[in-house]
Amino acid sequence: MKYTYLGKSDLNVSRICMGCMGFGNAATGQHSWTIGEAETREIIKHGLDLGINFYDTAIVYQNGTSEQYVGRALMDFAKRDDYVIATKFTPRTQDEIDNGVTGQQHIENYLNKSLQNLGLDYVDLYIYHMWDYHTPMEEIMYGLHSAVKSGKVRYIGISNCFAWQLAKANYYARVNGLTEFISIQGHYNLIAREEEREMAPFCASEGIAMTPYSALASGRLSRHPGETSKRFQEDSYARFKYDATAEADGKIIRRVDELAEKRGVSMTEISLAWLLTKVTSPVVGTTKLSHVDGVVKAVDLELTPDEINYLEELYVPHALAGVMAQNGKQKAGNVI
Repeated sequence: MKYTYLGKSDLNVSRICMGCMGFGNAATGQHSWTIGEAETREIIKHGLDLGINFYDTAIVYQNGTSEQYVGRALMDFAKRDDYVIATKFTPRTQDEIDNGVTGQQHIENYLNKSLQNLGLDYVDLYIYHMWDYHTPMEEIMYGLHSAVKSGKVRYIGISNCFAWQLAKANYYARVNGLTEFISIQGHYNLIAREEEREMAPFCASEGIAMTPYSALASGRLSRHPGETSKRFQEDSYARFKYDATAEADGKIIRRVDELAEKRGVSMTEISLAWLLTKVTSPVVGTTKLSHVDGVVKAVDLELTPDEINYLEELYVPHALAGVMAQNGKQKAGNVI
């Protein structure tokens, strides 16, 4: 495994972040394809054994059971200083708005619940899961700053936002002496490259780490054309993201398959090797031990400039997924 610093922080993270949305009680959450605690523990231990020290979850993943499973496994298999844990909070609910719960109170409440789920005193990275158009940005930034000052959070990140929103928030934090976002977790992979328009150059100029989710396009970039899985069949949100461009994406996926066969490696390794040339540490979901092996191998695979160009040249623009429109209506779900 190789390691790097997360943005301008002192968090030394593995080049692969294990995404934990696939962990949790399938009977209590929004996904039917997640795995139970025993399997979760095996996968996390295997990841730790192979050098993965960066783990990403969220309070909304399977009604908090992802945080619970991940927290207990890390507590049993690793020392606290040997791993980096990230979790996320969502925007205020309508009930909170109606009852006058401020953005700052919302963050404090959600953070305390996440810490309880994880069994921890602090998290290394606390991520603003999706821009809240119904809460003043100032309340969010002061709430996050308070969380850092309290010692319950070391650094803050953001997910599912536009580049202008990240720039605006960090500028506000800078001029007011508040904590700035050090990372962005956006939607980015070989068949969804819209982050390259504004987000990637902005982050490069500011030293902000990119830790994208859906690194394998919900498995589309790791399976031979025609292969399927339980998640592929039942994940309606993933279908929303990719079905509209499936024909164009298929041409790129076939090139991944072709290059993998030529290099004698898996499609997972090719897809992640490409993404690792662009970002700090992609968030990769794993629900089988074999998945962990594949993503770790990708770290050592180097693609040539010609191979990178071959994978990129057929890309077509995609509609944005994950971010929210100006009027506050979601373009996609908020549980990624």
